[in-house]
Amino acid sequence: MSSVFVESGTLYIVATPIGNLTDISQRALDVLTHVDIIACEDTRHTQKLLSTYSIKNKTLSLHDHNERQRQDYVATLLQEGKSIALVSDAGTPLISDPGFYLVRHCRQLNLPVSPIPGACAAIAALSVAGLPTDRFSFEGFLPSKSGARQSTLANLLEEPRTMVFYDAPRRAIDTVEDIVKVLGGERQVVISRELTKTFETVHSDTAENLLAWLKEDPNQLKGEMVLIIEGNKIDPNAIPAKAIDTLKLLLEEMKPKKACAITAEIYGVKKNALYEIALSLK
Repeated sequence: MSSVFVESGTLYIVATPIGNLTDISQRALDVLTHVDIIACEDTRHTQKLLSTYSIKNKTLSLHDHNERQRQDYVATLLQEGKSIALVSDAGTPLISDPGFYLVRHCRQLNLPVSPIPGACAAIAALSVAGLPTDRFSFEGFLPSKSGARQSTLANLLEEPRTMVFYDAPRRAIDTVEDIVKVLGGERQVVISRELTKTFETVHSDTAENLLAWLKEDPNQLKGEMVLIIEGNKIDPNAIPAKAIDTLKLLLEEMKPKKACAITAEIYGVKKNALYEIALSLK
């Protein structure tokens, strides 16, 4: 089943809508129509999209629980000249969705893998969050248990970039409570819920105020959610803890002036500020 739209023996990574079914490119529709097989995270879910566009094609189940077992089978089909599209339930495959093991396996076998770009919930949420986007960190799903979640957040306490997470709305209150505890109630947080759908909501506030808003409106605890957290605002005059530790070690071996000069060179901080610390340590 070959056509001008697809190449034989190629795996296509096809982004699909995250909500509104019209958010799909013509190229994606052409590929889904003309490939030999569509590998789906959930065949029943994908069938709704295919039916909307009258696409009648073979589907194959490929999800978190069977991906490693099926990667050889899919690779064999590609080696036989079959063209295959990989889709997840919504958005771009591999972005906190299945597909990594398959793509890596295909790459190792030098099989062609081609992206068909489109919707991605993380990028869509980031574009409307109103937080810095020149540098950001995608962290995937937060742990479901509070202890592990707090540990994850603690490791990101000094992260200066905007942080993007996926989370289940049913635990949104617990998550924001942990943000308040670990990152502080004044940290800016944006919740984007049900993007591109009827009840799309984008709400930005301090973590403390956001927590109160969630508790007042149970409707916000439904659907799909992207959580975006403001990065740590670093004081340019602040001295990193590691710099102070280095300074202490150097002071044991040399005079303050030289110890401060070396520490300033290593960490890019002001010598005068280090000298004040050196005097206080003595």
